[in-house]
Amino acid sequence: MTRRLAEVAAKVGVSTATVSRVLNGKGGVSEPTRQAVLTALDVLGYERPTQLRGERSRLVGLVLPELQNPIFPAFAEVAGGALVQQGFTPVLCTQTLGGVQESDYVDLLLQQHVSGVLFVGGLYALEDASHEHYARLTERNLPTVLVNAAIDGLDFPRVSCDDAVAVEQSIAHLRHLGHTDIGLILGLPDHVPSRRRLAAAKALAGRDGFALPDDRVAHSLFSIEGGQAAAGTLLSRGVTALVCASDPIALGAIRAVRRAGLNVPADVSVVGYDDSALMMCTDPPLTTVRQPIEPMGRAAVDLLVGQISGGSFAPGELLYEPELVVRSSTAPAPSGRR
Repeated sequence: MTRRLAEVAAKVGVSTATVSRVLNGKGGVSEPTRQAVLTALDVLGYERPTQLRGERSRLVGLVLPELQNPIFPAFAEVAGGALVQQGFTPVLCTQTLGGVQESDYVDLLLQQHVSGVLFVGGLYALEDASHEHYARLTERNLPTVLVNAAIDGLDFPRVSCDDAVAVEQSIAHLRHLGHTDIGLILGLPDHVPSRRRLAAAKALAGRDGFALPDDRVAHSLFSIEGGQAAAGTLLSRGVTALVCASDPIALGAIRAVRRAGLNVPADVSVVGYDDSALMMCTDPPLTTVRQPIEPMGRAAVDLLVGQISGGSFAPGELLYEPELVVRSSTAPAPSGRR
């Protein structure tokens, strides 16, 4: 017990006597100090006293699918900083292959009495995935916000980048450069943002009068290897331009083009998505569609904190418009292919 008091006191920067007063429910301690002590208790992994277990901590779960794709650490940096500014401690939860999964993290966060959960790119975007853990959040009435598109039926507020606008910007850019043989590399078939992009691309093809047959659409994991495999298939079908669902997929596509003995962008143009870190430093620098990470991350935190503070919200989706960033991976279509 003495060791626990000392650790918590050192974490908060108060005396052990102050920590003892908080844990025993005595007065004489300011509310900010009391909350800081309870948060330190949660962060250090100590169980709260019985009379305090019903209270939610000042912890917020920040759940990401991975950290290898640079877009997710970028979101974590923005959202984590915004949470700290509003007096909350973010708890970063990332899935591992064959290890801790999203549903496991939800159970852990509920055990820690977190104040809310912010998901970025979770299983809510996959139609065929299990969604039972989201129901547990609803049952507990726990404030929750989702970043980017989700399946129907999840009544959480969402902050999303407009997938339809993103693919329209990419294709319009390539069409302006004279490309008619355009291929799409999207996420898995049950991925909601990819479905939105495909629907928008087909609608644009119908309006603009260019062909987008099914054999020019490939599905991939969001990885360099997945992008390389999908691009190889589309290159064999004669495309001169590729619109990719993420920057890692686009980097894999560039690798596939080179292994086919072709050049980017002289023979094949490539467009990515996210404008994640270092895309201006690739060879060639990547033309990509930029997600507005800063305003999206801050809006998601504002929505979450508003719920935590007892404010009302209307379940729905707040859409942010992306921005096409033109660099050197796109160029006019090869002569004779326009």
